[in-house]
Amino acid sequence: MKIKAYFYFDIISPYAYFFLKSRKVLEDRLEIIPTPIFFPGLLRLQDNRGPAEVPEKRIYTYQFCVWKAQKLKLPFQFPKRHPFVSIPAQRLLLQHHADLTMLDKAFDFVWAQGHDPELEWEEFCVAIGLPKNTPKPQDENIKKALIESTQTAANHGVFGVPSIRIDQQIFWGVDSIDWILEYLTKPEMFSEKEYQAVHSIINPLIEK
Repeated sequence: MKIKAYFYFDIISPYAYFFLKSRKVLEDRLEIIPTPIFFPGLLRLQDNRGPAEVPEKRIYTYQFCVWKAQKLKLPFQFPKRHPFVSIPAQRLLLQHHADLTMLDKAFDFVWAQGHDPELEWEEFCVAIGLPKNTPKPQDENIKKALIESTQTAANHGVFGVPSIRIDQQIFWGVDSIDWILEYLTKPEMFSEKEYQAVHSIINPLIEK
């Protein structure tokens, strides 16, 4: 039986695109469960800032993504504006219980083809297999569900996207795939003294 792994994502993240395209090595051992959250909302919950909010970090991050896509040999193109407003797309993916196949289509629309899912809504809907006239979700239950999903992710220790949760352990970013594979082989890893020792490191920024 495969181990359940919750995949926390927001279509706003090119790194989530890279993760999806790199997931094949995990699929034999994990049941990857797509779990949409609202990344800007997660940042607010944790009093954090995204890379796009720091000009120097924004350009560096975008250039790194260009390099990473080339290394992965993936088609890659930024939308004309970023960060775009991702909440309608996230609500739609949540509303339709998007599986990995739908996510591939959604992320390809944005990150392989360079489209904006908010400004090109009809085209986005068609790309993921929905009618062109599909409205942006306004149902209060869907809005509430995305808020709750984001809060639950934060409660589990998620601080960025993409993140994978296996049991209570969080793995963040596409670069964590090798770490996940090792964890699956050695699930007691985080009980080892070297891993436990980091919890006792004093943080002078918050310690009195």
